Formats: sequence, structure tokens, C-alpha cells
Amino acid sequence: LLAPTEMSSPSLKTGAYILIGVGALTMLMGFLGCLGAVNEIRCLLGLYFACLMVILITQVAAGLVIYFQKERLKEELSSIVESLIENYDPLNDDKRNLQDTWDYVQRQVACCGWTGAKDWEKNEILINKSMTEYPCSCSNSSKDLEVDSGFCNLDDPVNSTATYADWPVHEQGCMDGVENWLKDNLGVILGVCTGVAVIELLGMILSISLCKNIHSEDYTKVPKS
Repeated sequence: LLAPTEMSSPSLKTGAYILIGVGALTMLMGFLGCLGAVNEIRCLLGLYFACLMVILITQVAAGLVIYFQKERLKEELSSIVESLIENYDPLNDDKRNLQDTWDYVQRQVACCGWTGAKDWEKNEILINKSMTEYPCSCSNSSKDLEVDSGFCNLDDPVNSTATYADWPVHEQGCMDGVENWLKDNLGVILGVCTGVAVIELLGMILSISLCKNIHSEDYTKVPKS
């Protein structure tokens, strides 16, 4: 059983807090923007502009942190995944969500383990079963398509003790699989990020324009002495 501290790292915690903060700020920003635009309240439009600016700066900062700290993040993520694999237990309901997430990654990316299927040889349950079972989410066999989690039995093992080389699983590790996926979809990811940034900039420009219009209208309404 993994303790909560074994499944976390300072960098990942910081990233999670940043995402939570940005999400909360986005909700507040939308409310302030709608209220300010409908009622023509300059101070709310100013807050809307400030929120957009903070979100944009946060996104840029997060991107820079990920870029310059990518090796450290990779090491921390490797440590977390290796601990997860080592302590993976289909009967452990306390870690079911985390384990299901990892099974989903292995199925979708068509990978096994972090660096390869050999990582699963450190799993305590598989060691006790003499490696005659293997993770079903790693399987490349059609007979295991309906089983998406837990362990599957190795058909007719040659010896009473098997190795990962005897398993019908994907050879690619998930680290390489995820990196390849990011490289293949880099254009889409950059396009989405650029689109979001452009929309935020347009929102900032529109909010400033509305503030100026409201100010101009208020000035024209002031009676001349």
C-alpha cells in the first residue's frame, strides 16, 4: 500500500495548485466580465482585464517551468510510476482510481511499464505468482481485449517460473510512448495554446475598449458649467 507522500512530488503538487487556481480564477473572471459588460460597470471590467492578464502570465510561467524543469519532472514522474507499478494490487480499492488511470494509459498508448515491461517484474504479487501472470492492460493479445485491468494468466508457461519476455505484452515503455505522442501532436498542442492565448488577448482588448466607451459616455453626460 502506498502512502500519500509516495505518490506526490513538490513539482506535481505545484502544477496541480496552479491548475486549481487558474480554474477558480477563470470562473470568477467569467462572472465579473458578464456582470460588468451587461451593467456597464467600469471597475468590474477592470477586474476582468486584470484576471485575464493574471491567467495569461500564469500560463506563460507554467510553460516556462515545464520547459526548463522537464528533466526534473521526468525523474519525479518516473519515481511515482515505478512505485505505483511495484505496489499495484487489483484488490486494493483505496488506490483503485490511480491504478485504473495507469491501466487506461497503458491501453491507450499501447505500452507496458514506464521504461518497459521489465518494470512489472518488481511487482510483489507477480513475484509471488512466479511471473505466470501479467498486467492485462499491457496485453497485445486479442483474447484480453475485454479485460482492461488486473492480472491475466499466462497460457501454458514453459516453466514454473516465467519472465516478462514470456508475456504477450507491448514492448514499448509508456515513457517513450507518451513522448512519441507529444511529438506527433505537438502542432495541435501549440495551436490550441496559441488559440487560447489569442482569445485571452482579445478579451483584454475588448474589456479596455468597453471601459473607454463607458468613460466617454459618462464624460458626455456631465453637464457643462
